[in-house]
Amino acid sequence: MKHNRDFDPRYGEAVELTSGLRRLTARNPSPFTFLGTNTYLIGTRRLVVVDPGPNLEEHVGAILKAAEGARIEAIVVSHTHADHSPGARLLKERTGAPIVGCGPHRAARDLMEDEVNPLDASGDKEHEPDTLLGDGEVLRAAGLSLETIETPGHTANHLCFALPGENILFSADHVMGWATTIVAPPDGSMRDYMASIEKLQHRPETCYLPGHGGEINNALDYVRDLKQHRLSREASILAELNQGSRTIPEVVAALYADVDPRLHKAAGLSVFAHLEDLVGRDLVTASPRLSLSSSFSVASR
Repeated sequence: MKHNRDFDPRYGEAVELTSGLRRLTARNPSPFTFLGTNTYLIGTRRLVVVDPGPNLEEHVGAILKAAEGARIEAIVVSHTHADHSPGARLLKERTGAPIVGCGPHRAARDLMEDEVNPLDASGDKEHEPDTLLGDGEVLRAAGLSLETIETPGHTANHLCFALPGENILFSADHVMGWATTIVAPPDGSMRDYMASIEKLQHRPETCYLPGHGGEINNALDYVRDLKQHRLSREASILAELNQGSRTIPEVVAALYADVDPRLHKAAGLSVFAHLEDLVGRDLVTASPRLSLSSSFSVASR
């Protein structure tokens, strides 16, 4: 599928996207965050801030500068990765606004025997919302409404938010235009992720504002392509197992030869997410037991 990496972060500047909607990008670029985490300011004299980003004084200062003359009424958090949620506590300290949205960080499943969570350092374990939002619940603040859509997969507590009547969905890290989303067990679940993708296909919004990179127009077509990409990746993994690949590094070497080597570890976690799902569906077996170091084979039928 085709990604769009044409994006100017314009650090420190609140970029107007539509009337009453601005984007600020944190200066935290990396192979996993692209050019930085996007924060969205919704409203004019009264504001809702979506995903204040990392624990970065410079970025929180830019949010406060952009909000001068207005009152921040709610700080909305989509999920608890360290590039999205810690800034909420800094912003609350300075404004008194409540933190709303996702619940505390949790894994999609329990750790297996001797398993170490490879993304443990990326989880924000200190996040505690003042108000937890569940699927279908509506936040009413700053004279607007935000509908909550539970979209587990990237993390177990991941949420998207829709602006009813505005054709806009804040897709956070569930759908991004610059790259496919990392789904890495035990933080994430490929089965949950695919179910969440299916869920968005039945919604009306066609403009997505993601957690990294630029807006996604014709979003439903993009989500359809994203689903097909994941299914194609699953088919490729099965084909590699049929051709003799047995371990995750072997599969990664074959399928991600053209990908930045710095991302091969993340690719391995994504392959593991697919394999975990395939094992759960009795399409693949893992020996001696399911883990990152397992030997995998297609299940006999």
